Amino acid sequence: MSEHAGGPVLSPTLAEWRKAREETEQHLANGATPPVGVEWVQRLADLLATERSWQDQYTDLIALGSSDGRFPSSNR
Repeated sequence: MSEHAGGPVLSPTLAEWRKAREETEQHLANGATPPVGVEWVQRLADLLATERSWQDQYTDLIALGSSDGRFPSSNR
């Protein structure tokens, strides 16, 4: 996606999010069973933080198109 003047840039975050998800899927496919290692737990924490960051940036990007510049709150 192109950068909107002063807006969020999603490409780098999206690439890292996808990489982290692939690493997690590979780890699980290789027979990961509890208890999991400290390194894997850290990678999962990083994945969740990256995913949250990506969601926040995506929400900000979508809000640019709304009349009041804000993303509507969830009904959940």
